[in-house]
Amino acid sequence: MKAKIYHNPRCSKSRAALALLRERNVDVEIVEYLDRPPTRATLEQLLRKLGAPPLAIVRTDEPEFLALGGRARSDDELLDLLTANPRLLQRPIVEVAAAARIGRPPEQVLELLE
Repeated sequence: MKAKIYHNPRCSKSRAALALLRERNVDVEIVEYLDRPPTRATLEQLLRKLGAPPLAIVRTDEPEFLALGGRARSDDELLDLLTANPRLLQRPIVEVAAAARIGRPPEQVLELLE
């Protein structure tokens, strides 16, 4: 099985999700999204796999988001915001084939392996 994780090595939840995948011998492609930010098209694809709106992948408690008023925005505005500020992306996000999960808590990524 092949998985892709949008990973921040400084995040304990992201490290825990990666460890869970490795413990199960999953072949994992690691995307350190702060170094290689996802494109808008990639974010749209992830949202389809998650079956969620853009707000679901925004870290709404981050100072960068709160500085913008912390208000809900249109889906287009949120995608633009995430593209310009990858630090605001929820982490980790793991995708396997046509599905994805946000690893909060990290055990949620195990649903992809069933």
